[in-house]
Amino acid sequence: MSTDATASRRWGRVGVGIAAPPTPAAVWRAELARLEAMPYGSMWINELIGDREVFSQLGMVLAATDRIVVGTGVAVMWARHGASMQAGAATLADAYPGRLALGLGVSSRSMAERAGHAYGKPLTEMRAYLDQMDAATGQAVRPAVPFPRLLGALGPRMLELARDRADGAYPHTMPVENTAQARRVLGPDKLLVTGVGVFLGDPGRAHAMLREHPLFRMPGSPYAAQLRRLGYAEEEITGEGAPSARIIDAVFACGDEAAVAARVREHLDAGADHVVVQPFGPSLPGLVDQLDRLAPYLAPIQAG
Repeated sequence: MSTDATASRRWGRVGVGIAAPPTPAAVWRAELARLEAMPYGSMWINELIGDREVFSQLGMVLAATDRIVVGTGVAVMWARHGASMQAGAATLADAYPGRLALGLGVSSRSMAERAGHAYGKPLTEMRAYLDQMDAATGQAVRPAVPFPRLLGALGPRMLELARDRADGAYPHTMPVENTAQARRVLGPDKLLVTGVGVFLGDPGRAHAMLREHPLFRMPGSPYAAQLRRLGYAEEEITGEGAPSARIIDAVFACGDEAAVAARVREHLDAGADHVVVQPFGPSLPGLVDQLDRLAPYLAPIQAG
């Protein structure tokens, strides 16, 4: 585990999240060249078991870029043993000093079952997984610049584990009040990276699309559970099989570029060290186009 207190200073205040459909490597390289010319400090890649393997993807992204910090948002623990997670991250951190951040999470029951695992209690499973990672630190390469380890934590007990066993947390798709709560649990010295889904365009179209977002509808959704803890009513979360307009407006940044920038500032004011904006779209070039549109509005925030 790293205690790299300078990480957020190196990253600045704003990064990007990319959740693209399967895309050829040549297209990735071209879009990464565009992205690195923008003012963002970090780029975070998600993982779905059966899609691109996240460490292979990280290696490609790091090799194709020169300065941007690359993180997993998040790497799924069910996809590999804890020793392999530690070794994979350490290997890349050694090759690209100061440019790797490891976010890891329990993900969902469906991900565990897809990997052939039984889905146990998330807190127990993650604690045991961190034990596996820590036990492997003596075998894996020791990078000159340690990589920060962040947990994809939403609820208070997982946040406490992030405080005690990691360098911080990476909650995603939550309202601003969740960021404030996470900072209270983590304390002042741990990293808090907050992910925000972005829909540029007409808010009415955004609501129509985001009502179909699966995060709140999947059985046992930790996102729905955390919204309940924050005081949202059940009918707002799952009424008519979809989240309410109030929840959509709270957890996503919808509207024009200025509205997105305002939401980023709200999360920073609530205690986030770094905010990751993740646009929606059907193609990688389209996602990068949106980030290019946002860049003039987010550059002043990134500069502090």
